[in-house]
Amino acid sequence: MLPGRTLLLALVFLAAAASARAQLYYTYYQQPVRSYASRAAADEDNYSASTEVVQAGSHPEVRGTRAVVRRGVAYAPSAAPEPVKHAIWATNSLRRMPYKWGGGHGSFYDTGYDCSGTVSFALHNAGVLSVPAQSSEFRNYGRQGRGRWITIYSRRGHTFAVIAGLRLDTTGCYGTEGPRWHADGRDTWGYEARHPAGL
Repeated sequence: MLPGRTLLLALVFLAAAASARAQLYYTYYQQPVRSYASRAAADEDNYSASTEVVQAGSHPEVRGTRAVVRRGVAYAPSAAPEPVKHAIWATNSLRRMPYKWGGGHGSFYDTGYDCSGTVSFALHNAGVLSVPAQSSEFRNYGRQGRGRWITIYSRRGHTFAVIAGLRLDTTGCYGTEGPRWHADGRDTWGYEARHPAGL
């Protein structure tokens, strides 16, 4: 009788796990993307009451020199150069894509993206990268140091970018991995900082 109970308990556990996974899928794909719970408010509404939206829709824009993120969508700053705005607007289309190891390497357009595929997509849409690059290749990309508008942080195994003050990264809690905008920074110790010339 004990093995039967064990089997029954295992089936109940698996059913509960499947239900939780289905709920996570619904939350992840149907609701606005949330980052870490402690930072959800900052990521969703990292603007002051005085931040003025200049334009919404497919080319969201705010006044000033710093981008903001609202409900996972990045608003480009009005003072940014056009290539920076295009990088932000295009990358908004990836915000619900899943993390996919190697995603975005064979082509800029894929069903999921890893860290370097995400950064490659943004740089390609800024007009400063013609073929996708891997994390290790970004360590020698462009010019050394931080850029005024775009900075790529790269080390062996991971790459992320800061574009007009927003972090573009693929790391997150379970269910939130993939290309996402974040209002907060992260530790850059051990990363090489690079930037496209002129940006």
